Amino acid sequence: MAVQKSKHSRSKRNMRRSHDKCKLMQISVDKHSKEKHIRHHLTKKNFYKGRKF
Repeated sequence: MAVQKSKHSRSKRNMRRSHDKCKLMQISVDKHSKEKHIRHHLTKKNFYKGRKF
């Protein structure tokens, strides 16, 4: 198992974590019900890709 030579500073740790933040959610409009929803999720009326589930 590898052993580190020295402790990483808070600055280096935070630079590594800078890309872990959440991205903005993608919003889509359903073809059939014309509702806005999060990509790859059902609408509030249970439509997905124009089909009712």
